Amino acid sequence: MLDPNLILIIIIIVLALGFDFVNGFHDAANSIATVVSTRVLTPLQGVVWAAVFNFIAAFTFGTAVAKTMGSGMIDVHQVDNYVIFAGLLGAVIWDLITWQIGLPTSSSHALIGGYAGAAILKAGWGVLVPGGWIKTCAFIIIAPLLGWILGTINMTALFWIFRKKNPSDVDHLFRKGQLLSAGIYSLGHGTNDAQKTMGIIAGVLFTVPQYRHLVADAAGNLTIPFWIVMMAHAAIALGTLSGGWRIVHTVGSKITKLKPIGGFAAETAGAFTLFMSSILGIPVSTTHTITGAIVGVGAVRGKRAVRWSVAGKIVWAWIFTIPAAAIFAMIAYEAILMVTSFF
Repeated sequence: MLDPNLILIIIIIVLALGFDFVNGFHDAANSIATVVSTRVLTPLQGVVWAAVFNFIAAFTFGTAVAKTMGSGMIDVHQVDNYVIFAGLLGAVIWDLITWQIGLPTSSSHALIGGYAGAAILKAGWGVLVPGGWIKTCAFIIIAPLLGWILGTINMTALFWIFRKKNPSDVDHLFRKGQLLSAGIYSLGHGTNDAQKTMGIIAGVLFTVPQYRHLVADAAGNLTIPFWIVMMAHAAIALGTLSGGWRIVHTVGSKITKLKPIGGFAAETAGAFTLFMSSILGIPVSTTHTITGAIVGVGAVRGKRAVRWSVAGKIVWAWIFTIPAAAIFAMIAYEAILMVTSFF
């Protein structure tokens, strides 16, 4: 007879990989919106290009973000697999709702909020690890601001460097340049986002004593084996391949009108922010990052170049993501407890 703990673990890992898949198509806009909106690539070419770099990210930048998600935000000794299951459900529900209405919210913060909501319901507020939450919450503000600042700097510098060039020549040059910048941004997207699910999967195994050795080092600390890394990156790459066209339209064309030079400036700004946060082990929102960079690029052309009403709706969605996912996860946790009480 199969171990009930193993059955639950398998179900949760499948759900976690399902979340990674949803993350891929929900956040496909982050990777391809600029390169598609400037018509450098078709939507299909864009998602294939992004998916390739999402997968290549498995071999770069380590697993610092995964370790933060696995044990740096929630005390894994106070939770069980029902908490993780409910947290994933809360995140998936919120992602699907916002994808359906074409709103670019953060899958990362949905996962964080869902995990925290179920954990608090199980063990109280003391289950939260303050250090992990402080740096993660700080980057809710820092990431889009840094993207905005770098986007503005990049666009201003490029305008000055190419001020004497023929606009058509510049456009031709950056149509090629965007292939590079979109690939680099997709690499950053895969590096930061896939790691969050790795941390959840490792946390699932760590909470069950008989399977802890699979994800623990010699000192008994949580670690991320390579087989988990490969599964997570494969899932997010497949999700990206499926696209997320509603959100692509919002990010790529509703915030500001982009040309290849602007797409290049935004993508390189966003990629730098993601690489920095991944090295520091901080789970940031790729959605926040690229949106901030696009606004920064648009603002260089003047205040009216940015549709601030659209940007405002996106910011409100950011504010509600963590508490909304937490509420859905709490409801899911109560439902799970109710169902299991009958067995």
